[in-house]
Amino acid sequence: MSGEQSEAEVKQQVSAFYNQIGWKMENDGFYQNARYEDLRPVSRDYIHKCHLRVNRYLQPTGKYLLDAGSGPVQWPEYLTYSQNYQYRVCLDISIVALEEARHRLGSKGLYVVSDVANLPFKSDTFDGLVSLHTLHHIPPAEQPDAYAGFARVLKPERTGVVVNAWTAPVLMARMGWLIKFMDRVNGVLNRFKPKKEIEVTAEKAKPAASKPTGTFTQHITPEWLKANLAGRVDFKIMVWRSASVRFLRSVIQPWLFGKLWLRWLYNQEEQEPEYYGENGQYPLIVISKPKLK
Repeated sequence: MSGEQSEAEVKQQVSAFYNQIGWKMENDGFYQNARYEDLRPVSRDYIHKCHLRVNRYLQPTGKYLLDAGSGPVQWPEYLTYSQNYQYRVCLDISIVALEEARHRLGSKGLYVVSDVANLPFKSDTFDGLVSLHTLHHIPPAEQPDAYAGFARVLKPERTGVVVNAWTAPVLMARMGWLIKFMDRVNGVLNRFKPKKEIEVTAEKAKPAASKPTGTFTQHITPEWLKANLAGRVDFKIMVWRSASVRFLRSVIQPWLFGKLWLRWLYNQEEQEPEYYGENGQYPLIVISKPKLK
């Protein structure tokens, strides 16, 4: 990915995808983009608690919370991030996303069509900031400037939270053998299930990539982030969720005490948030704005 034209094409592609496909509501009440998540009941409590982790790193109250790459504010837990703020400023390149966000937030929301890598706001404006699963949609070369822009628009002594995904995280790579083994086990067990039950389960687990897609995504590594933000942004890497969707769908099964395993995993993440943040699938990156001297 190089050159201004190719970067502009990437952003146009992402915008078109989410306007036409990603934020399309389907028959089961979920957006098409939700197919990237594990929607099964066995994983629900774990995912819910991981979503709520964002709150502990934000200023609890304030006037403006910036949601950079807000989408439609699709999960119920997302609403909790701004519940004690006066306004949630939703910024996205997808008009469809902002229209959907307006349905959820109403007059509490302010809506801006713009690019997360070029924030159209004055410095020291926001009491809090979130950017959830967004920065992997812009070329890596632009991501350091995006992080710097997030820090710029935060008020001094305030924080922002970025949630993203790593490329080939260590813990999930170690679990590769288990995922493959469980894929075989699940395949054998599916032979004994009624055909209708298999079809329903397959539809719920079907990834978004199996439906019409084409949007740009490119993840990074912890080492890359540290090298490229050094001296530019004050940040620390914590855990949002260490388990990938691939791992959850294959390994975590109701008949194999799946809920208990996820409770154990969540407790491990709570005890060592930095380790699981750097080595798990989804980091929670806390941006800090220092006090003005």
